[in-house]
Amino acid sequence: MEIVGKRIKLEKFTQSDWSVFKELYTDPKVMKHVYDPFTEDVAREVFESRLEPWNENSDGWLSFSINDLASETKLGIIGIKITKHSTKIAEVGFMLTGKAQGRGIASESLGLLIQYAFDEINLNKLVAICSTKNHGSYNLLEKLGFVREGCLVQNSITNNQYVDDYVYALFKPAI
Repeated sequence: MEIVGKRIKLEKFTQSDWSVFKELYTDPKVMKHVYDPFTEDVAREVFESRLEPWNENSDGWLSFSINDLASETKLGIIGIKITKHSTKIAEVGFMLTGKAQGRGIASESLGLLIQYAFDEINLNKLVAICSTKNHGSYNLLEKLGFVREGCLVQNSITNNQYVDDYVYALFKPAI
């Protein structure tokens, strides 16, 4: 499965995405606002779970690699996880390699995923959670129409410190 945009395409995870996944999840700079960096063994375990077959009743993540159309370089990952099937709510998440940041890649990727989520999966609401210190992520979410629903105080731990997270939501447009 792939979703094609102007500069990038999203491709459902395969074994060939292990290197970019490992690069992202074990890099302290990339993981600064997400989690503590994973060991390679933990990253492999999480990656393998993302390869499992997915359908609209699944509880796991539907994960995609973000690929540059021109160079076919892997630029990051993006995914969606239905968290409440009865009301069609899903969480979205994304991470980019350093070379892909600041180029509009996350914006195009998330835009494609939003369209897919609402048009193809027929979801009603998308949720994103990010650190209150992750200005890049929450600015992107707001740019794409997500609304801040609240702040979860001391919601996660990174580098042995409690971190506050913002919760954002985007609703399927009314027809």
